[in-house]
Amino acid sequence: MIEVLTGSTLNTIQDFGRSRAMTLAVARGGAMDRLALAQGNLLLGNAPGDAGIEVVFFPFRIRFDAPTALAITGAEGLATLDGRVLPANWAITAQPGQVLTVQAPSSGSRRYLTFGGGLDVPVVLGARATDVKGNFGGFHGRPLQKGDILATLPVSAAGIRFPEYGYGLSHPAPLPGGTETVVRVLPAAEHHLFTPESLRIFEDSTWTLTSSANRMGYRLEGDTPMALHHRVSLFSHGIMPGTVQVPPAGQPIIQMMDANTCGGYPKIATVIEPDLRLLGQTPVGRAVRFVTVSRDEAVTAIRREATELAALERDLRTLRAGLLCA
Repeated sequence: MIEVLTGSTLNTIQDFGRSRAMTLAVARGGAMDRLALAQGNLLLGNAPGDAGIEVVFFPFRIRFDAPTALAITGAEGLATLDGRVLPANWAITAQPGQVLTVQAPSSGSRRYLTFGGGLDVPVVLGARATDVKGNFGGFHGRPLQKGDILATLPVSAAGIRFPEYGYGLSHPAPLPGGTETVVRVLPAAEHHLFTPESLRIFEDSTWTLTSSANRMGYRLEGDTPMALHHRVSLFSHGIMPGTVQVPPAGQPIIQMMDANTCGGYPKIATVIEPDLRLLGQTPVGRAVRFVTVSRDEAVTAIRREATELAALERDLRTLRAGLLCA
């Protein structure tokens, strides 16, 4: 069992979300950085989408009452197990009574804790992810609070053991680098309704991520607002995580993992899947820039990420087999 020692309104249990429930007007949800969650699970021999904890409010502390395999991935920052510093993107076994403390990131904004077997919370509409807006999924449909007791599912890869000091990733999921987060986008349905000058502004401007940023959406702010050729009235229509809408004020909104499934603002672009996680790791106040790519380039990026994740799974399976025989 795992006892939560600190609470907030932001730290939640997440997995890969409910993409199949979007036709029911249910948000896709799930981890804002799916790749970091997947890497943490693979370190432990779990399935990539098993449920873990998405930590956004720090410091976050948990205590273990039984030997528990755990991994820390995502944003980089200080983490200690009973005061012993753990490297970034690391897997280790916690012993009964030990306390894990996860401090605020030095790079990125979301950290992920995964556990051998995955967290044992009910499956609702095909996923264990917390939908705070709908008050379901995860741990009683809410963020984690002090005193919550979490259980893990049986470990599927029986016999897994770690070296005394654990092991980690040599090539973890990249975090936003430099002074700005660059994300690749595809033109969306109403792209052609924007003036040529606005399309230039969209891609040439440096946008700032405002404090109006949460799991539902990110509001950006720039020096020059964008405009349509002429005023249009749109019925609410389908949107999804990554959709970039432009309300009348002319400043873009990016739909994130807990986005509604429909909306009426014109859509100028869609962030490609591999870069949506970079936005999830972007802290408030950071600069964001858009780069338009072709459909083929987007597909290549998606396939590359899937190939690299599959290769990591194979490598870790080989590593764990070696440890088991050691």
